[in-house]
Amino acid sequence: MCEDHALFREGLRAIFRNHPSLEVVGEATNGREAVEKAKRLRPDVVLMDLEMPELNGLDATRRIVEAKVGAKVLILTLYDDEEIVARCLDMGAAGYVLKDGPSAELVTAIESVWKGNKYLSPRALTRVADYGAKGRVKTRYELLTDREREVLKLLADGLSIKEIAVRLELSVKTVDVHKANLMRKIGIHDRSALVKYAIQRKLIRLPVLDGPG
Repeated sequence: MCEDHALFREGLRAIFRNHPSLEVVGEATNGREAVEKAKRLRPDVVLMDLEMPELNGLDATRRIVEAKVGAKVLILTLYDDEEIVARCLDMGAAGYVLKDGPSAELVTAIESVWKGNKYLSPRALTRVADYGAKGRVKTRYELLTDREREVLKLLADGLSIKEIAVRLELSVKTVDVHKANLMRKIGIHDRSALVKYAIQRKLIRLPVLDGPG
């Protein structure tokens, strides 16, 4: 299972302890680790969160599917946005379950995708139906490469070009090129608009402000 919050991972382990047929063979706290462990451990099912450090769950799903390790990827997230659900399925996810659903549904979903079926929670299924009715248009975000998406998120997080170069072990010139390319693709020309775009796409979280007193 791939989940960056320790408390939620513990909750999942508690659920699985009541189901002897389900065994946790590995845990990952970011997308890159999930891809590496999926390739090495070759589990039947990968439980994948979407919002994680290093590499988001959507790109991690795509890489696991492309690696052809035989694992079925089941998305477990809070997001029920119609485009996100559709994009996960496009990337090869076998199922989509919401974190606020009952634990019994999660177990059912795992067993279902393990058997080779697709599973969508009722709310996710409704979202996909609505999305299909509107007709699918490729988003600008989908035009970005994995590296450009990484640079986009780090820029939105407030890192400078030099800091991003150090973080990604790239030259400053290379990061500048990625920045120029990604901003051209998404049609944005300044950092404030880029931050707004990242928030809208849920790539970063809004800061939580302390209340008065």
